[in-house]
Amino acid sequence: MTGLADRGGFMRGLLGILSGLLSLYMLILVVRIILTWFRGSVKIPDFLAKITDPYLNWFKQFTFLRIGYLDLSPIAAIAVLSVFNQILSTLVRFGTISLGIILALVLQIIWSIVSFFIIFLLVVIILRLIAYLTNQNTYGNFWRIVDTISQPVLYRINHILFGGRIVNYMTGIIISVAILAIGYFILRLIYVFIFNILVRFPI
Repeated sequence: MTGLADRGGFMRGLLGILSGLLSLYMLILVVRIILTWFRGSVKIPDFLAKITDPYLNWFKQFTFLRIGYLDLSPIAAIAVLSVFNQILSTLVRFGTISLGIILALVLQIIWSIVSFFIIFLLVVIILRLIAYLTNQNTYGNFWRIVDTISQPVLYRINHILFGGRIVNYMTGIIISVAILAIGYFILRLIYVFIFNILVRFPI
């Protein structure tokens, strides 16, 4: 029995290390992606490109991840790692698998994807707000991508809230940021509540 417990502890420790390494690699990928937004003004270190580009480039072959100026392949690359990391984290936390844990894991994966997109949209819209407040030149490729992502979201949120009424642009951005932030925290509370119920399933 002691040997089995030791082996179980060793496996959970190993999975914990793998989860930590995945989290670190995801952080490195985010840094790499952000640096590409400032291509020309910021030089990307060679070592960073060597450890991230092969993985990121693999997703670029999927043409359905490119919509006009918008390239969703980096998001897909991080989402895949996030899913694997959630699986590892769940195994480390509970050390076993049951129907409840499987359902909780599926919920966790769905929440990871949803939360990532909400945070991503928040960051993009906040960038747009900063550019508006600082009178930045928004005619470059980077800002075209930002507008491609942010404008449909801003339009939908403001259309739902105000219907056909005309709203000040900055007011619309601030309200959209507030709605997304509040929505994120409400959804997170619901996710945590359901997750805790599922993991307690005895089966």
